[in-house]
Amino acid sequence: MLKSWCRVFPGLAWQVAEARHFVRALLENEGPDLIDDAVLVVGELAANAVRHSRSGWYRGWFLVVVGFGDDLVRIQVIDQGGDDEPQLRSVRSSVEEDGRGLMLIAACAKDWGVQDRPSGARCVWADLARVGV
Repeated sequence: MLKSWCRVFPGLAWQVAEARHFVRALLENEGPDLIDDAVLVVGELAANAVRHSRSGWYRGWFLVVVGFGDDLVRIQVIDQGGDDEPQLRSVRSSVEEDGRGLMLIAACAKDWGVQDRPSGARCVWADLARVGV
């Protein structure tokens, strides 16, 4: 990555919208498709952090990192970890309504993944292709 920006957000549901605004502002000079995909990705990852990790607990937080490379933008959301691993769920699964946000991310990202940190934190990242840069 050539350049990256980051911001810590309180682990509150309404801060997910603030994370989306942060990413949109950073990508204002990119194409509309990349901006829309990045906003969708950070919204899903931030919502997951608040809902499914310790980030949503009292005084919790999550960190959004946006890295700019020559041909891609990497969106990372680092949360405070939890007991469950992020995983793709089948569209055909009628057991749970949630769990399909990672499928959206996988559909619009060039690549994505999960990295556990020694501190117990977890980083979920997605690489989005920069077209015409």
